[in-house]
Amino acid sequence: MSRLPKVKRIRASRPVWREEWLLVLSLASAGLFALAGERLFERLGEPLWFALIFGWLFGVVLASALAVVRHAERIAEALGEPYGTLVLTLSVTAIEVFSVSAVMLHGENNPTLVRDTLFAIVMIILGGMVGVSLLAGGFRHREQHYNLQGANAYLGVIIPLALLTLSLPNFTVTTAGPTLSSPQQVFLAAVAIGLFIAFLAIQTGRHRRYFTTKDDDEPHHAPSGHSLGWHAVLLVAYILPVVFLAKQLASPIDYLIETLRLPTALGGVIIAMLVATPEAVGATRAALANRLQRSINIFLGSVLSTIGLSVPIMLAVSYVTGNAIYLGLDPANSFLLMITLAVSVVTFASGRTNILQGAVHVVLFAAFVMLIFQG
Repeated sequence: MSRLPKVKRIRASRPVWREEWLLVLSLASAGLFALAGERLFERLGEPLWFALIFGWLFGVVLASALAVVRHAERIAEALGEPYGTLVLTLSVTAIEVFSVSAVMLHGENNPTLVRDTLFAIVMIILGGMVGVSLLAGGFRHREQHYNLQGANAYLGVIIPLALLTLSLPNFTVTTAGPTLSSPQQVFLAAVAIGLFIAFLAIQTGRHRRYFTTKDDDEPHHAPSGHSLGWHAVLLVAYILPVVFLAKQLASPIDYLIETLRLPTALGGVIIAMLVATPEAVGATRAALANRLQRSINIFLGSVLSTIGLSVPIMLAVSYVTGNAIYLGLDPANSFLLMITLAVSVVTFASGRTNILQGAVHVVLFAAFVMLIFQG
């Protein structure tokens, strides 16, 4: 009997190394690029070497982001809804803010990077992520139900913030171009932060029931065998190398756009893919498990936190560094944004969803991809 606890400890320790080996790879990659980054980037003109460096950085950053989501989901199970999903969205938003800041401060100023990234995240989530989640859930469960009040609360804040950020700058005349004056930027930042805080107050307090269903209290993962603190520490540990590696990723992204003369919006799309893919995985899994409310909390919460937190921080970075930011979208993308927001209102207006609604959102995402190359 005295040997049994030791055997259990040995067996329990094995899965830890198997699951967390990626952290070692991520830290080692950060160390390598810190020491020899300039030499590694000198050969980007060689196609095979470029593909290796870009694939390496993109793969490690994406895998680390997926690991962040894995630990965030464990925390979510321990905290319950809506706190668990809030941890997930804030974690991914932190990755986005650090990534955009790193690329924004790399090399020459790219004034449209923030706008392109924000718009790409909105379209990837409200178009692709919502569409795939509703299609996957609809095929498996035919019709899925969610808390209508929660979805309306999300959209009631997302719509004005999205339009104030990405459309209003096209119509102001205080400054030239799709930009805002300093007082207007302060107003936008204050509104974004204020509405986000007000939303958190109802999400975690008075109207918490809007964002939960009876299934949210049921466990959906086998126990991990580790404490809440363990997962919290590893979540932060995976985020840290992502910040540095995202800055290194800026070099091959810039080379790709400048050398092949590809649309500059691709820089924002690549960052958005890194940010949105982990949440897309979580949202699709939740929809397949017939937990559509959790799926909605993930993708609508991600859009809200992206605009409510990223915009004020990016405006602050712009002010401190002196790098200009163009926020207003061109007419075609502005029109697509309004259609996507309008369709989202229709989709989440009845308390139930089906595959037709998912197909419509996928079409909107396809239109977004088409406009990148044929705008």
